[in-house]
Amino acid sequence: MAIGLVVVALALAVSVVFMISLGMSKKTKLIIWGITIMVIISPLLAWVVSIFYGIKVGDGFAAAGLMVILFPFLFLIGLVTLLVGVFKKNNTHE
Repeated sequence: MAIGLVVVALALAVSVVFMISLGMSKKTKLIIWGITIMVIISPLLAWVVSIFYGIKVGDGFAAAGLMVILFPFLFLIGLVTLLVGVFKKNNTHE
C-alpha cells in the first residue's frame, strides 16, 4: 500500500513540475528540475527502488545499503543540474 502511494506521489510530482516548467527558459527549467530532483525525486525513488530490491532479495540490510548508495547519487545528479542552471548564461536569443 505504501509503495503504491509513494509511486503515485512521485508520478504526480514529476507531472506537476513538468507542467510548471513548460514555456520557461532553459536556465529556469534546469533550476526547477534540479531542486525537484534533490527534494522530491531523490528520496522517493531511492526508497521505492530499495524497498523493491529488499523484498526481492529478502534482506532488509540490502535495502538499506542500496538506499545509502542510491540517495546520494541521485542527490548529486540534482545538485549538478541545479548548479548548471544557476551558472548558465541567460541568452535572449532562445
